[in-house]
Amino acid sequence: MTGSLLRRAALALQILALGTSVAYAKCGDQPKPKVDWTKCQKQRKVLSGQNLRDGRFEKTDFSFSNLSKARLTGAVLVRANLTGSRLSGADLRRADLTKVLGSRADFEGANLAQAVLAKAELNRATLSRADLTEADLSKAELGRAHLTGARLDGTDLSYAYLARADLGGASLAGTNLTGAYMYLTRLPGIDLSQAIGVTQQQLDLACGDEATKLPAGVERPRSWPCDAEDG
Repeated sequence: MTGSLLRRAALALQILALGTSVAYAKCGDQPKPKVDWTKCQKQRKVLSGQNLRDGRFEKTDFSFSNLSKARLTGAVLVRANLTGSRLSGADLRRADLTKVLGSRADFEGANLAQAVLAKAELNRATLSRADLTEADLSKAELGRAHLTGARLDGTDLSYAYLARADLGGASLAGTNLTGAYMYLTRLPGIDLSQAIGVTQQQLDLACGDEATKLPAGVERPRSWPCDAEDG
């Protein structure tokens, strides 16, 4: 091999090594605002209370990690894996969680105001006392999710899957429920009078009670309250 070819080969190896080190360095960066952990493996990490605002976490795997009280304002978590993760008390205002995987995740008391969770998979997730004011949960999967005491004012739940979800004590002023699937959805004492898109068919499938306030144009189903085993 000539000297020229040797130099080219050495340069190619240097470039390859540099590219590899940069890729690892990105995922190895310490938690900080605007950190870019795109597609990184962050399973079972303890990140509670960390400032990760405006960070980029597309397709990042945070499954079973502790992100409680973390600051994730404006963060991008599109298609991130939050399965089984703890995000209780986290600040996720205006965060983009489109198509996030969040089954059995704990968002209790989290601030998700104006966050985007369109088509998010949140089956059996805990969202009790979470602030979801004006959040986008259109077409989200929320089967058996706990939304007790959640703020859902102005929230877009159009075409969301809410089968067996519990909304006891939640506020729904201006909530868009157009096309939402509400089979055995728990609505005890809920004020639906200002909710948008509620139909008789949805209510006939759901589980309310005598204290549930209904919007104009629909009637209280005779099946209410549901049997204890229902839901």
